[in-house]
Amino acid sequence: MKWFKTAAASAALMLLAGCASTSSESDQTVPWVYPPMAIPLQANVQQEVQIARLTQLLQRSDLTDEIRAKMLFERGNAYDSVGLRGLARLDFTQSLTLNPAQPDVFNLLGVYYTEAGDFDAAYESFDSTLELDPDNEYAMRNRAVALYYGDRPQLAFDEADKHYQMDPNDPFRALWRYIIKMDLDPKAAKIELTEQLKSHNDEWGWLLVAMMLDEISEEQLFKAVLTSTRDNNLLAQRLTEAYFYLGKRYQMQGDYAHAVSLYKLAISFNVYEYVEHRYSFIEMGRIYKNLREAQQAKEKVDLTASE
Repeated sequence: MKWFKTAAASAALMLLAGCASTSSESDQTVPWVYPPMAIPLQANVQQEVQIARLTQLLQRSDLTDEIRAKMLFERGNAYDSVGLRGLARLDFTQSLTLNPAQPDVFNLLGVYYTEAGDFDAAYESFDSTLELDPDNEYAMRNRAVALYYGDRPQLAFDEADKHYQMDPNDPFRALWRYIIKMDLDPKAAKIELTEQLKSHNDEWGWLLVAMMLDEISEEQLFKAVLTSTRDNNLLAQRLTEAYFYLGKRYQMQGDYAHAVSLYKLAISFNVYEYVEHRYSFIEMGRIYKNLREAQQAKEKVDLTASE
C-alpha cells in the first residue's frame, strides 16, 4: 500500500522462491525453504538526477518563496523515495516555513513523527492537514494509525472505521480497521472482517485479508504473488505488503520470533514509500519493548521471591 525485467530475472526470482534445499541427499531432517524474494529496490538514475537538479536550482537567489517551497517539497519527496528520511524531513520543514498552507507536507511530517514516536506532534500535523484539506483520506488513515501506535485504541478505531466506510471496497482500509479493533474486541473484529471478505473476489489486497483470517495458506498467498507479475518493482511492493501483514498476524498470535523475522523481510526490499515498510520498524520496536518489560517484570518477581 503506497504511502501517498526481464524473463531471465523473473525466472531467477521464481528459483529463489523455490523450493527445498537439504545439506545432503541422505539427510533425513525436514528441508528448509528460501522465502520468496525480490531484488531490493535501488535509487535509479532519474531519481538521482532529479535530486541533483533540484539542489542546483535551489541555489538560485531569484526564486520566490512559493517556488522555493514547492521545489523543497519536490526534493523532499525525492529524498524520501530513496530512503533519505532525515534530509526529506528537513526539506519538508523548510518548505512549510516558506508556505504553511500545504496539507500534503503536514501529512508527510505526521508520518515521520509517528515513526519517531512523537505522537502529539503527529496528531497536530494530521489535524493541520485536515484543517487545510478536510477530504484528505491519507491523513485520516495515517491519523488512525498514529492513534493506534499511540495507545489510543478507541479513538484509533473511530477514525479507522470512518475511513473504511468512505470506501468499503478497499482491502487495506479493512485490514487496518481489523488490526485496530483486535485491541478492543478480537471476536467481533474477526467476524466483521470475515463478512467483509465474503463480498470480494481474489483481488490482491483481499488475498491479504484472506491470509490474515487463515482462509488461505501462506503457500497460496506467495504463489499468488509469484505468478501475478514478472516485474521486480511490483514483486518487491507486494512482498513488502505480504510480509508485513503476515508478521502482524504472527505478532497478534504471540509468535514474536516469526513476526520479527517477517518485519525484517518487509524492510529488506527498500520500498520506502510504503507504510508497510515504515511501520515494520515501529512493530519491531514495540515487540522488543514488550519483551524487555516482561523480562524486567519476571526478574523483579524472581528477586522478590528469593528474599
